[in-house]
Amino acid sequence: MTGDPDATSATPAVAYRDVSIRLGDTEIVHDLSLSVSDGGFLGVIGPNGSGKSTILRCLFRALSPSGGQVTVHGTDIVATSLRDNARQVAALTQSSAVTLDFTVAEVVATGRLPHIRLLRSPTAADREICERAMIDAGIGGFGRRRFAELSGGESQRVLIARAFAQKTRVLVLDEPTNHLDIRHQFAVLEAARARGITVIAALHDLNIAAQFCTELVVVSDGRIVRRGTPADVLTTDTITRFFGIGCHIVTHPRLRVPQIIFDEGTPR
Repeated sequence: MTGDPDATSATPAVAYRDVSIRLGDTEIVHDLSLSVSDGGFLGVIGPNGSGKSTILRCLFRALSPSGGQVTVHGTDIVATSLRDNARQVAALTQSSAVTLDFTVAEVVATGRLPHIRLLRSPTAADREICERAMIDAGIGGFGRRRFAELSGGESQRVLIARAFAQKTRVLVLDEPTNHLDIRHQFAVLEAARARGITVIAALHDLNIAAQFCTELVVVSDGRIVRRGTPADVLTTDTITRFFGIGCHIVTHPRLRVPQIIFDEGTPR
């Protein structure tokens, strides 16, 4: 569920309560309230520079809100350690980078670090989790390859596998389909959905968002301006007003979700 965090008696998986976020002297996000139910797949959409990534970064402690509160399963994330937060929230970020010459298996294994005690080696269970994560991300045979030698799309799938291996109850994906061909875009999002956990994803492809997300929020100038099911949100008015392009909305013949056919150029 999205909307007022107090609109339901059940504790949401994630809740933003009157959250503001400042970067330097500029307030990027303004008094934002949002909740996501356990197991929901929320898509965060909006034009470039609208604040989508900034909102997500608060959830995995890359930023701290300047006002308000962010909770995961009822616990204020500011009151938890970074290690404990990493046991609850895994993230694939746009700026994810691996600069050392690790193998793919070694990169994916770093997703288990929040769960491994100091000076303890990974267990057979940890290795099995990593193997499963690699298969789910479509890199099952990549373990011995060098990360630095991979293509952009292959590297992206390795980082997605690392997030899967973290095995958290909340998964944050910031533009997860970057660099991926269409087959792997669908495969990765299907694997994320199949995990049965709460997924919050910033997505640029609105048609893919409509197919995978149970709910969408549109962010513009650091505020939520639309929220609801894909059918509620993806209207010609919303697309024209907030994305600046004309379109026609059709219904997917099998999935029965909205799909957008864009007009050439800007709306008249």
